[in-house]
Amino acid sequence: MSHTYFRFPPNPSLPISPKDWDAGYHDQYSNVLRLYFNQLSNGLQQLTNTRGGYRLSFPHGSFYDVGDQNIASTSTAYPIRLNSTAMSSGVSVVDNSKITVEQVGIYNLQFSVQLNNANNAPQDADIWLRKNGVDVSHTNSRFGMPARKSAGNPFHAIGACNLFVEMSSTDYVQLMWCATNTDVSLAEYPAPTGPVRPEIPSVIVTMSFVSAPLG
Repeated sequence: MSHTYFRFPPNPSLPISPKDWDAGYHDQYSNVLRLYFNQLSNGLQQLTNTRGGYRLSFPHGSFYDVGDQNIASTSTAYPIRLNSTAMSSGVSVVDNSKITVEQVGIYNLQFSVQLNNANNAPQDADIWLRKNGVDVSHTNSRFGMPARKSAGNPFHAIGACNLFVEMSSTDYVQLMWCATNTDVSLAEYPAPTGPVRPEIPSVIVTMSFVSAPLG
């Protein structure tokens, strides 16, 4: 399937004016400007029609992790790992957890984690945003999980949230987590059968451009 994207026309290449009045020069000058503004007008009409938005491309990224994630201590915060990329344009992951962008702007970060509680008592997990190594205030979410169903059969729950964050090209953000018991994990599952369905990653994260920076 082919796509046609809008591109602004190049700046008009205006002819050099002669020393004396020249009708041909003025005709050429007018024609160059006419062509430029016609191209510009046609492009703007394409953007403002009912399907104009499909011609625009915004920075975005979709990432996930295909392994289990565990904690060694309930008093330590751990970065949520992202070891795989589904798609990306201007958004990437470095060091397996740091989400970076090429374009300055406001971004919408959404996450979904597969929480598991293998403990025989109810447990909690907290997930929050950290920017450039500093926790971002009022971004934490707490997810409560009942006790395991039985030995070897943990309780499963999805934790999900979305956050807006302003980013520059030198910034990075991480999702951090902790839990009340080391039996709590972010779990990955292979493709189930009966019926056949997709694998379950331990984490899914998307980051998409929303707008230019405020101010």
